[in-house]
Amino acid sequence: MKSTGIVRKLDQLGRIVIPKELRNMLNIEIKAPLAILVDGDQIILEKYQPYKACVVTGESSDDNISLADGNIVLSREGAEQIMNELQHYVESK
Repeated sequence: MKSTGIVRKLDQLGRIVIPKELRNMLNIEIKAPLAILVDGDQIILEKYQPYKACVVTGESSDDNISLADGNIVLSREGAEQIMNELQHYVESK
C-alpha cells in the first residue's frame, strides 16, 4: 500500500475529509459510494462497485459478462459501445 503522507483527524461525529487532490486523482465524485473494509488494524476505503456492474454503463445484472479473469465486466450495451469505439479506432489507422 502506498502512503500519501496526508494525516486527517476525526471530527466529533467520527468523520474525516478525503482531500480534493486524492478525490480528483481517483475520480471519486461527490456522493460517490465508498466501501469500508477492515484488514487487521487498518481501515480501507474503496470505490464501491456493485456486483457484476458494467464498467462502461454501470448497469448491474447477472446477464453481464466477465472478461480478463473478472477484471472487466460488461453489459450488452457496454460491449456494443466498446466494439463500436474499437472498430472506429481500427478504421482510423
